Amino acid sequence: MAAPASGEAPPDGTGVIQLDPWLEPFRGDLKYRFAKAQEWIKKINQTEGGLEKFSRGYEKFGFTFEPDGSIIYREWAPNAEQASLIGEFNNWNRDSHPMKKNEYGVWELRIPAKDGVPGIAHNTKLKISMVIPGGERIERIPAWITRVTQDLSVSPVYDAVLWNPPKEERYVFKNPRPPYPKSVRIYEAHVGISSPELKVATYKEFTKNMLPRIKYLGYNVIQLMAIMEHAYYASFGYQVNSFFAASSRYGTPEDLKELIDTAHGMGITVLLDVVHSHASKNVLDGLNMFDGSDHLYFHEGGKGRHELWDSRLFNYGHHEVMRFLLSNLRFWMEEYQFDGFRFDGVTSMLYVHHGIGTGFSGGYHEYFGSSVDVEAVVYLMLANEMLHDIYPNCITIAEDVSGMPALCLKLSLGGIGFDYRLAMAVPDMYIKLLKEKKDDEWDIGNIAFTLTNRRHGEKTIAYAESHDQALVGDKSLMMWLADAEMYTHMSVLTPLTPTIDRALSLHKMIRLVTHGLGGEGYLNFEGNEFGHPEWLDFPRAGNDNSFWYARRQLNLTEDHLLRYRFLNEFDRTMQWTEEKYGWLHSPQAYISLKNESDKVLVFERAGLLWIFNFHPTNSYTDYRVGVDVPGVYRIVIDTDDTEFGGHGRNAKETRFFTTDMPWNNRKNFTQVYIPTRTALVLALESTL
Repeated sequence: MAAPASGEAPPDGTGVIQLDPWLEPFRGDLKYRFAKAQEWIKKINQTEGGLEKFSRGYEKFGFTFEPDGSIIYREWAPNAEQASLIGEFNNWNRDSHPMKKNEYGVWELRIPAKDGVPGIAHNTKLKISMVIPGGERIERIPAWITRVTQDLSVSPVYDAVLWNPPKEERYVFKNPRPPYPKSVRIYEAHVGISSPELKVATYKEFTKNMLPRIKYLGYNVIQLMAIMEHAYYASFGYQVNSFFAASSRYGTPEDLKELIDTAHGMGITVLLDVVHSHASKNVLDGLNMFDGSDHLYFHEGGKGRHELWDSRLFNYGHHEVMRFLLSNLRFWMEEYQFDGFRFDGVTSMLYVHHGIGTGFSGGYHEYFGSSVDVEAVVYLMLANEMLHDIYPNCITIAEDVSGMPALCLKLSLGGIGFDYRLAMAVPDMYIKLLKEKKDDEWDIGNIAFTLTNRRHGEKTIAYAESHDQALVGDKSLMMWLADAEMYTHMSVLTPLTPTIDRALSLHKMIRLVTHGLGGEGYLNFEGNEFGHPEWLDFPRAGNDNSFWYARRQLNLTEDHLLRYRFLNEFDRTMQWTEEKYGWLHSPQAYISLKNESDKVLVFERAGLLWIFNFHPTNSYTDYRVGVDVPGVYRIVIDTDDTEFGGHGRNAKETRFFTTDMPWNNRKNFTQVYIPTRTALVLALESTL
């Protein structure tokens, strides 16, 4: 095939090969999945009026409200032979409100208003009651319900609630969505744990207490976990049972809208951690066995079950499942004004083996062929295409450990369409270093390679540690570094022991090198910015349902006698310095030095000169480092600053002059004092 004209991509999904020639042997696979996506788009255009209309399924299914107060309820349940709506409004009478079924298996009922008053009151509990083949009667929570509540004193099973507040009680958005951020600095947060108190924190408390904190720290994106309703609190939000319902543990839908709107007013973008990779296996208050069959929303049999997660797997190739999932994304964007999504469990979606027992070597044969779930790939293509077409500033992030090529390239090129992927190898590298290597054995070249090893043209979110490391049974970086001394020597009234000195130093250096070298975005899980001292353990039978560890002790940074504030202030400086210089949206760094014996790493990015000395004992005076742009440089970040719990061995006002002589393949050099376990970031004096 002839090469396309400059700037044009071939129309068959093989444009990605121009960016990555290693994909050439898989041209047929790329064409096939692209053709499948185009088939879906054509089918939806012909039968549903296009993706824009198709993705508004929530305006047709579930409960919709007419201008005169009438309520229409529709539910897809083809296996059911009879269906009726029951609830407090009709004393749970299974005969008073029967539904009618059309040829597509969709049941419908219209409840007329009485003198303009809705036939079902706001906040009324209800269910759908069905009779299935064989005569068995089953009752379920409506699949598209937007509000479910749980009363553990009665039962762990959720109740469906009709959410239709009067006009004066509905939240009205006041602020427009923020513009698309040039750099994404993500604060990953869980509403329920965002308090030092022994309880489930609320949306309103998050709005009041956490939003100002996040803004102060300099993050411009919040990624909210555990919002989609999940029956089991300890699942961290990843066992979703009601996909259109915002978790009622934290408050009302209107409270969540206020949170997002307030964040927008602060210029903060808000992403939803969306779980479309699997669903809770709950029957009474989930999608599982909804109409008595095991293959309504999911694949039947073993194909529809995830053996490690003990959950159900969607049938992405079904028309109504596609409607449900695309509409779910659209609903969160429209109803709550989210700005995008972090898609959880993408690796599980991409492959029929779900990544179980599979180690990805990076060989391209692993990304194509029979191991790939093409239906799921096509769903993700359509999801990204729909979102970016309707919301040009929407951000989508993929959690994929496999390294699937073209994951973050546009559909028009043959890509899957995400904006960013998570650099999942980076936190794994740090854990391996801290568990298996002595400090003087750290491989500087491997650190630099891992941080920069990303696919050309695909943007990456770097992070030093994952939220999973905060869970009981694992360890955060600070716990690996400080261990038991976190509980005895984090007060400034106690001696700065070698262990705590090392912990503070490496905690800052690891985060800084990750921020500067690791990607086009940065992510931090709440509390890790200051080295939160305890793990997360949600209330469960095994801990007597205790909230002691189901909280983040954010108040620790406000105690000026504790060293946590040093790490907090360092993180703040790092974020706001990025805001000024914009290295995350600058081209990848040029690394001029990886000195294994000195344990020194030097690179340039966004006009800044970054110098890291990871050596556990050696400090270097007049250390010569190369730099391309001549001039006078000043310190903009010093991990050893006394404000950050350091020793202040470099004066802030020091001026570093360049010499016009090549060094390490750079046109100039300067000389610095770089103490053991410290890092400096220098900027031209003219930019200060």
